[in-house]
Amino acid sequence: MKDRIESLLEKYWEGETTLVEEQELKTLLNSQSEFKVEKSLFGLFESYGQEEPENVFIPKAKVRKINSRWLSWAASVAIFTASFVGWRAYEQKQEERQAYEEVMQAFALIQTNFAKGQEQMQVMNEMKYLNTTNQLFGAGKK
Repeated sequence: MKDRIESLLEKYWEGETTLVEEQELKTLLNSQSEFKVEKSLFGLFESYGQEEPENVFIPKAKVRKINSRWLSWAASVAIFTASFVGWRAYEQKQEERQAYEEVMQAFALIQTNFAKGQEQMQVMNEMKYLNTTNQLFGAGKK
């Protein structure tokens, strides 16, 4: 019987006992004169289960009531402010986009005119192979 109590106690402290085994352990401990420490522990546990809870008064915390009218006004102002700031940011982005498009159009115009100028300079490109001014103007021929 002592071995059974020791094995049940070991399982109990490991947390592996079932409710039936715990009940058996309690009855075995009550029938034995040894294991005084374990008896006192199980006695304490039983006494906790049988005690009636005391009525303890817990004071409620004071809750400040927020005036809903002020809260609605504050929410309206916050929404209006956020909308205004958002609209200004949107307008600024649009202005930046428009300026970017105008600059890109100016670059495209410059590129077009530069290409036209290069085509007109093609005639001058053929003259660079002439060695002298006489060859250029044909002065040496009679």
